[in-house]
Amino acid sequence: MEPSYRLIISCPDRVGIVAKVGQFVSSYGGWIVEANHYADPTSGWFFMRHCIKAESLPFGLDEFREKFAPIAEEFEMDWAIAASEAPKKMVLLASKESHCLVDVLHRWHSGELHCDIPCVISNHDDLRSLVEWHGIPFFHVPVDKENKQEHFDRVSAIIEEHQADVIVLARYMQILPADVCAKYEGQIINIHHSFLPSFVGAKPYHQAAERGVKLIGATCHYVTQDLDAGPIIDQDVVRISHKDTVEDMVRLGKDVEKMVLSRGVRLHLEDRVLRHGNKTIVF
Repeated sequence: MEPSYRLIISCPDRVGIVAKVGQFVSSYGGWIVEANHYADPTSGWFFMRHCIKAESLPFGLDEFREKFAPIAEEFEMDWAIAASEAPKKMVLLASKESHCLVDVLHRWHSGELHCDIPCVISNHDDLRSLVEWHGIPFFHVPVDKENKQEHFDRVSAIIEEHQADVIVLARYMQILPADVCAKYEGQIINIHHSFLPSFVGAKPYHQAAERGVKLIGATCHYVTQDLDAGPIIDQDVVRISHKDTVEDMVRLGKDVEKMVLSRGVRLHLEDRVLRHGNKTIVF
């Protein structure tokens, strides 16, 4: 991966944004290697993602931020810039199901996902050997049904201790409390084994079978305090028929789930997802 800076911008739409940013970068000899823009006609907001070759600029990130600040203020920008080679720290949460966790770990192990995985946390001990084979610390934090808060307090402490930039729920079958969702807003990614907003909650494949659907899918989304209602990052579907049993649907659904989760995680790690309200712009 060639070192680059990712400049992410959201702001009220108006004339001159692209020109101003481009002029700023070019005035210092900066080389833009990828540019994405979108103006949302409904909200009146503008979204931008630029990749700038790091070696083309005569200064680093701190000076970039200092020099760019007046432009950001002028255009009322919500903005950030980060180095592409700096890996985000990603903590994974899981329960007993292994397919999503296995896929993410495989893609990380093979270099497809550019990140560090400091640990995996689970409320069951079933996946320990799988995780430790990858050389990743595994934390088993059981859930006491009479006092779930104890579990969430420990999970939060581990996440904080490992300074996670992103938390991925790889079929972690617990509902995170509101304070955790609020603390890590925009940093928690979940895979829901349904094509949201249809069939929310438990046993979506059973719900789908009862409705006689012809498509089943999976949804990768950010976690919010509203269950299964956060901004959607990615979705996909697989076609089924009346011949497929619930077991068939679960089997086929697992393939979609792991693909959608890994795809959504990659988009987030590459700073390609810009959130605006409960919607996302994915570049």
